[in-house]
Amino acid sequence: MIVCSCNVLSDDDVRAAVADSDDAVRHAKQIYGCLGCSAECGRCARTIKTIIEEALGPCAKSCCSGCPHSHAVAANDETAEPAQFALAAC
Repeated sequence: MIVCSCNVLSDDDVRAAVADSDDAVRHAKQIYGCLGCSAECGRCARTIKTIIEEALGPCAKSCCSGCPHSHAVAANDETAEPAQFALAAC
């Protein structure tokens, strides 16, 4: 299914970007970067965020200190909140 008509991105494209990324992909902006495009109208951001959360599974709901995603978020974002609050702030 196409989730971003501006960039013609499908849900499969988003899932593949999450799976293939070495860093923790948590935001639609990161997906655009992984796929070599940028946000246009932004109407797809919520859908992309939902797909990211589904792709990350239980880890998306609460990263523990041993999870590689929690470390990647902190390493990539100096203003990142603690991992357990990372999604609540979005």
